[in-house]
Parts: sequence; C-alpha cells; structure tokens
Amino acid sequence: MSSQLNRYWIPNLDINKRVINKEIQYYLGPESTLRPYTRDGEDGYLISTPGECLTDEQIDDICIKSKELWEKQAAARAKKESDKQLKRPLHQPVVISRGSKPGSSRLYRPNHRTS
Repeated sequence: MSSQLNRYWIPNLDINKRVINKEIQYYLGPESTLRPYTRDGEDGYLISTPGECLTDEQIDDICIKSKELWEKQAAARAKKESDKQLKRPLHQPVVISRGSKPGSSRLYRPNHRTS
C-alpha cells in the first residue's frame, strides 16, 4: 500500500458532484478521494489517488451519468410543479373599471335645465 497519492484536477463542467463522488472509488480504488478545488479561477475537483487519474472513457461515463441525473431531477421537478394547484390564475387580472359600492355612490346626472 502506497502512502504517496497522486493529485489530479479536473474541471466540474458537465460533472454532477453526487455522481463523481459515487463513482470515484469504483474507478480509482478505495483510497481515492475527491474534493471541490478551484484552479486558476476555475471550479473543479481535486482527485487524490495512489494510481493514475480517470481515463477519458471514465470521465465520459461520469458526464453521461451526470446528464441522466440532471434530466431525471428536472423531470421530477416538472411533475411536482404540474401536480400543484395554482394559487392564482396564470394571467393576473387587470382592472379596467370599478363599479361603485352600494350606498356610497351618487348617481351622476348631467346638469340640464328645463324651460
């Protein structure tokens, strides 16, 4: 067992944190760790592992699984929102005119004279 770990950085573009956390030890072994890391102003992940880093194929697989998870989450959110009863109508009513309240209004009569 090696006490020296290699450290690699990969950008977080198209990679869901839950997915890569789940997959990292599967691909790189039980000693591998992952943490958020910013390199030159770009967010990503710092991978520590006794061996080599992820292959292109493994990263592609993680990206595909990430996309699937995001799509599944979006579909669940859309379903949840469509099941909710709307508190208000989709179109906000616009007041065109208001009638007068009973008892507080005067009838408007044009001023006309009788001869």
